[in-house]
Amino acid sequence: MTLKQFNDKALAHYSYAIVSNGKMTLIDPSRNPQQYYAYAEEQDAKIVAVIETHPHADFVSSHLQIHRETGATIYVSKLLGAEYPHKTFDDGDHFSIGSIKLSAINSPGHSPDSICILAEEAEEKVLFTGDTIFIGNVGRPDLREKAGNMQAKREELAKAMYHTLNHKFNDLPDETVIYPAHGAGSLCGKNMSDASSSTLGQERLSNWAFKEQTEAEFIKEILKDQPMIPHYFGFDVDTNKAGANTIEKSLGEVPRFINRSQVDHNITVVDTRAIDDFKAGHLPNSINIEAIRDAQKLETWLGAIVRPGEPFYIVVDSVANFDKNLERIAKIGYEKQLKGILTIEHRLLKTSAKISGDKLKGNEEDYTIVDIRNQPEVEENKPFKSSINIPLHELRERAQELPTDKPIVVHCAAGYRSAAGSSILENKLPQLEVLDLSNDIKDFL
Repeated sequence: MTLKQFNDKALAHYSYAIVSNGKMTLIDPSRNPQQYYAYAEEQDAKIVAVIETHPHADFVSSHLQIHRETGATIYVSKLLGAEYPHKTFDDGDHFSIGSIKLSAINSPGHSPDSICILAEEAEEKVLFTGDTIFIGNVGRPDLREKAGNMQAKREELAKAMYHTLNHKFNDLPDETVIYPAHGAGSLCGKNMSDASSSTLGQERLSNWAFKEQTEAEFIKEILKDQPMIPHYFGFDVDTNKAGANTIEKSLGEVPRFINRSQVDHNITVVDTRAIDDFKAGHLPNSINIEAIRDAQKLETWLGAIVRPGEPFYIVVDSVANFDKNLERIAKIGYEKQLKGILTIEHRLLKTSAKISGDKLKGNEEDYTIVDIRNQPEVEENKPFKSSINIPLHELRERAQELPTDKPIVVHCAAGYRSAAGSSILENKLPQLEVLDLSNDIKDFL
């Protein structure tokens, strides 16, 4: 079986291509299909099928674009309610490409419409688990209460996941290889392994979700300490249900501006430059989400801070990075909200300030300290007893809860999020001095 795993590190997303006898099937493809087209050329193969394990919440898929451009058939569960041309793919359904048989296994739990795909060739068995089974954990069941064709309560999906794990894979041998749709760092689950594959036998031995336990025990554990839910997750579920526009067309419609010193002051500006460059000078109403490295999570934090439908500008450090950053924004379907992508003049009046750990030590009572980490992080380790916890993804909506009698110090766990948090509070509380503790937080943790 010829199989290739593609890894989008920023979203911790795995997609797959399977090839046999000149035919290719894609599973859970990313927004830009060009890498799959290049691989098809390399393999001298025709893309004949695209399988979606579920309507993804954390990224926009290219399944509809691939169908339009290659003629490939899209396979999804009938429970999804897909609005694009497709064939239903559920328990008992199968098709073949070359010598490989592909079968559907309904696996509700992460979503009500999830499926896993079993690929078989001779004695070899491979299970593509989507967001059902991760390496070391399973998909979270709390993302579909407010989004998608089938709204389901987290407790109902947790029960469905318990049933799935206890009944749906019992006929598969331990040597079945498992390939998930996500790895460590994804918000579609918690405590995932860095490994990109496993076997069913290894997961039966080491994955907590497969151990013998009651349904109540399972539900309590799976619902405990789940990560934040960014604003964009429900939007992406609905986008994937309908099918996204061709990425080249969408990105071609975004205005580009060079060396600007001002934009519409009523529109949020997301500045992706390095933290120090941002603090040295930036446009008013700017939020700093540093994205100078591929692994930095621009997509996640953009979708956690900016709401679907909210217009915004994006600032980059160089025109050479226009296309790269636009493609990253398109991964979550936010390109239609963009008022423009731009570079800016370096000599700007608005600056941001840091505070050193040495200056803060012993003077904590002189400041309102805002901890913008997520609640489980705070419960694990709270470095300042008097700090106020407002997670970063809630900060724009809750800034007015903060007292205004002292300067504000913002911290996270390492300095990346605090740059965004302090820039948000500068905009929301312009009458106050806002200071970023940045990476000096390490002196207190």
